[in-house]
Amino acid sequence: MAASVDRSSATLREDDFADIDARLAGTDALLATAYPGDDGSRQPVHTLYVPADRFTPDLPARFGAEAAAAVDAFGGMAALADAVGLGHLAGELAPLVDAKLQREPIEDLRLDFEDGYGARPDDEEDADAILAAERVADAVAAGVAPPFIGIRFKCFEAPTRRRGIRTLDRFLTTLAAAGPLPDGLVLTLPKVTTVAQVEAMVELCERFEERLGLAPGRLRFEVQMETPQLIVAADGSIPVATLLHRANGRVSALHYGTYDYSASLQIAAAHQSMEHPAADYAKQVMQVAVAETGVRLSDGSTNVIPVGDPAHVRGAWQLHARLVRRSLERGYYQGWDLHAAQLPTRYLATYAFYREGFAAAARRLDNYLHGSDATIMDEPATARALARFVVRGLECGAITEVEVRDAAAAAPAELIRLAHPKLAVSEEETS
Repeated sequence: MAASVDRSSATLREDDFADIDARLAGTDALLATAYPGDDGSRQPVHTLYVPADRFTPDLPARFGAEAAAAVDAFGGMAALADAVGLGHLAGELAPLVDAKLQREPIEDLRLDFEDGYGARPDDEEDADAILAAERVADAVAAGVAPPFIGIRFKCFEAPTRRRGIRTLDRFLTTLAAAGPLPDGLVLTLPKVTTVAQVEAMVELCERFEERLGLAPGRLRFEVQMETPQLIVAADGSIPVATLLHRANGRVSALHYGTYDYSASLQIAAAHQSMEHPAADYAKQVMQVAVAETGVRLSDGSTNVIPVGDPAHVRGAWQLHARLVRRSLERGYYQGWDLHAAQLPTRYLATYAFYREGFAAAARRLDNYLHGSDATIMDEPATARALARFVVRGLECGAITEVEVRDAAAAAPAELIRLAHPKLAVSEEETS
């Protein structure tokens, strides 16, 4: 006969727990500071690049109209959806994308002072940097600026370093003088090759904040991953991972640069592509580096623009739609666009991605939240992923709030809390 067991007995004492807590204090601090997870804020589905001197406050509306005109010339949004392999969803996608091009044709706009602008006399670039800031301020004040907007300045390599910093200085100083900085302000540091360049940008941000009277930590920036030196350094380390943890939380995103990176590896121009194996390797390293850090990822661009001959336009749209979908399937929820005519396929492919997966995700979320289907047993991590998927679709306009309430029997706010539990805890603590 088995001996009776005192269920309340235990071997370990409180000091044993305290010893383990002390041993793992460093790990706890590392996870809390270096791996805080996503902050729950919106991520744009793309960044559209335009030469900085071409920006005016009406540019988003003009680009939306140009995109719509290109679609009309093709025969309408349903015809374009069919041409890029989405005919089965044309009835759902066409009105949504048409509305998007009218309401919010550009989610993230980058005024480019780098490759898209080129080398110009200092006086000319100084004037354009000031004018760009004034126009951004005007667009924000008028309510016509995209949700995210900012500049890409020249890189910190020796030949362009002073010029890039000079442009950044004039832009930020002028913008700050016009009033509070836009909530969606984005600064982009291109062609980064070393961690030291990121540390230098951090120091610059601190100086701008101090001298412009900005709150500490107000300025953050994207790093453009365009050089192989960020994937493997001379000492064998992986700088793209290191730089995130040397930036004091100021790096907001890593953007892959298709053509500079490919050229650095001596890939022939005809084979430079977002889907080259070399590109996939670099982007996988980036993806692992940012996991749970809260830093976002963006894929690059295709330079095949849908303009000119009708056959070329059709092929370029098909290529762009396929590449957008490919990035989304690989966990890259943002990419670059270079032309107004790429906007229709950006949204068609993106909306199709979310709409095709929505019904199953909503059904599983309904079950997780309300126990509506005993045949599915999703774990909390899967439920968070499902909620993040639906929230992304909501934010870009692919899915409506009514659809979410009907299919998942949940309010968007409930899904946001499920997708970002740390954000929910923070809200409870401050309420």
